[in-house]
Amino acid sequence: MTNVAILGAGGIARKMAETLRLMKARGDGVELYAVGSRDKARAEAFAREEGFQKAYGSYEELLLDNQVELVYIATPHSHHGEQIEQCVRHRKAVLCEKSFTATAAQAERALALAKEKGVLVTEAIWTRYVPMRGMLNDLLASGAIGTPRLLTANLGYTIRDKERIRRPELAGGALLDVGVYVLNFAAMTFGNDVERMESSVRMMDTGVDLQESVTLHYGDGRMAELMATAACNTSRRCWIYGDRGCLEVDNVNNPRRATLYANANDPASVVRVIDAPPQLTGYEYEVLSCLRALKTGALECPEMPHQETLRIMRWMDALRRSWNMKYPFE
Repeated sequence: MTNVAILGAGGIARKMAETLRLMKARGDGVELYAVGSRDKARAEAFAREEGFQKAYGSYEELLLDNQVELVYIATPHSHHGEQIEQCVRHRKAVLCEKSFTATAAQAERALALAKEKGVLVTEAIWTRYVPMRGMLNDLLASGAIGTPRLLTANLGYTIRDKERIRRPELAGGALLDVGVYVLNFAAMTFGNDVERMESSVRMMDTGVDLQESVTLHYGDGRMAELMATAACNTSRRCWIYGDRGCLEVDNVNNPRRATLYANANDPASVVRVIDAPPQLTGYEYEVLSCLRALKTGALECPEMPHQETLRIMRWMDALRRSWNMKYPFE
């Protein structure tokens, strides 16, 4: 049984708590052990409502508990780098919610420390862990749509008024919150031989990005057209076009169904529909990957290698530089 703790007591923390409860009921070997918040009363309420054994009024106090084995970080992006390092110094394995950190430099420092201390650290971007990712890659590798040439993906929610989005000191904006998903989808599908990136952005009055379009140009001529927004809900759909067909994916961050078409211009030309296996919440796969890594002594999870985390962070840094967008703590 692995004792799991959560840093933070917000909405995403509650989603992970639900996941852990369902995993425990299924016999996956996890224990809802502790939650930490800077507000003791909030931590106690979370523990009581979500079924955790212990509640701590500070992150440091939680990390001093030698029964904690795996920490899920569910705080704003601006805090991730410091908190990952804090966990690593206490020899606690880390599953950190995306985006991994606010900047590539923070990610580099955190991962270097984790390597030095021999501690498992991985990024909790569920898209990388869900079974459909392997199913999609296998389908494309089989030549089902011929040679892939063009990819489009979008993700957006009406979240512009949320504090974590509006405030630059929290590393707010659409990019780190939703743009990270479409960038990861492109990287998982088309790889990383990106010659150049082009983008357009609309900023908020607080100085962070509200929405953007990004084009990735690959060395072999492929292109990925990506959109992310905090201003409205989008279809979340992705299309991968090849010279002998196309593939529609229903949800960029948690794909549940893929539809293979012989002809993108003919909606009746469906060749095959691929459904993902049933899931608890979708977050269980990243936890299971951590459990496997802990058993083998691995320092990273194969679904999201450290080099991929760093690559995506560097892409996002480059995009922000092109927009003249800096966080106050940089």
